[in-house]
Amino acid sequence: MTKLYIDADACPVKAEAERVATRHKVPMLVVSNGGLRPSPNPLVETVIVAAGPDEADMWIAERAGPGDVVVTGDIPLASRCIEGGARVLRHNGEAFTPANIGQQLAMRDLMADLRAADPFRQGGGKGFTKADRSRFLDALERELRAAMKS
Repeated sequence: MTKLYIDADACPVKAEAERVATRHKVPMLVVSNGGLRPSPNPLVETVIVAAGPDEADMWIAERAGPGDVVVTGDIPLASRCIEGGARVLRHNGEAFTPANIGQQLAMRDLMADLRAADPFRQGGGKGFTKADRSRFLDALERELRAAMKS
């Protein structure tokens, strides 16, 4: 059975994901270290993992597999989930795939090196827009349908 896993720390699209999961009657697991208000929706399970770095990521990666969809902005988690056979989306609707995950990991490492070399090269990327939210909804709809067929 298809499940939707949400890496909930700093996830701006939990409500949108819940609407899509509910429409398709797909169980949704919202995984974090805590601090989230549980949803009254019976299809949504809030999973609180132990405090510590990457605990939520490890929990998701150990469980997500073929036929599942994962929503995360964490590139190493995306890589592990893809290796396990899951479909993975960023919060803005961009898909992580076997074809692009290597490049994504390399770019992440390059940017970390650049930030470490230049202390003034810090901080934010683009803001999260309505267009990103809309792209996410379309992409999640497609990925859930494809996952349920497989």
